[in-house]
Amino acid sequence: MVTLVEKPKVGGRYGSRSVGGAASLCGAASRYLCGVIRAVVIDVDDTLCLTEAVCFELENEVLARIGREPMPRAVHLSTWGLPLLDAMPQRSPGVDLESFETVYHVVLREYVTDGRLDVVVPENLEALDELAVAGRSIMLLTSRTEVEVEHLLAPDHVLADRLTAVYHGGNMRFSKPDARAFDELLAVTGLRPGQCLYVGDSPGDAQAANGAGLRFIACLQSGVRRRDDFDDHHVDAFIDAFPDVVDAVARLEGGHIRG
Repeated sequence: MVTLVEKPKVGGRYGSRSVGGAASLCGAASRYLCGVIRAVVIDVDDTLCLTEAVCFELENEVLARIGREPMPRAVHLSTWGLPLLDAMPQRSPGVDLESFETVYHVVLREYVTDGRLDVVVPENLEALDELAVAGRSIMLLTSRTEVEVEHLLAPDHVLADRLTAVYHGGNMRFSKPDARAFDELLAVTGLRPGQCLYVGDSPGDAQAANGAGLRFIACLQSGVRRRDDFDDHHVDAFIDAFPDVVDAVARLEGGHIRG
């Protein structure tokens, strides 16, 4: 279903009408004139890959190995989207972050080797290919550290020939939800914010994109977030599954949503 927004956001909500389609589009209140979208920038966790559930399991495995009690799922969900070491004091109060990080890197490698983490399904790869065929650069931008994404940067990874760049904690001075998380990307590419679009799953992603002037698509596939979680932020489109991004980007660029 496509939902076009017909009036500005009032009291945290957008007026809308349904016209049918795969993605739900929001944007009559948009600050942007729809033009060519040259770069589609994508979050990793629960956007390109469904990861919250497996990260919850992984982090509890780390806690067990360092003699800590497991965290409740509700706590993990409530802090999902924060950089890992920022979230862990809330997930396991009193945890020794140095010990946690050391063991985390070991368990992370085990999960990656076993194919349990960061699985990019064929449908999502096909969506990336369709975006590329349409002439769009594809980049990742995540709050993960460099160690947490190094396996995604391997030359034999399925993403290797599909990505123009990857921005992470190792090459960004700021992390989401700070809008300056996009500073390096915009400086290196020379693109204007209006030529870029960010796809993410959290209100923090929306906050960063809004602040930087990028259009934003919210991916709800994981089921962790709902539309009303984004009431305090501008969203140009909601998609129920990542492959819907192809249709959503085309509609945004095509002028279905006007600034």
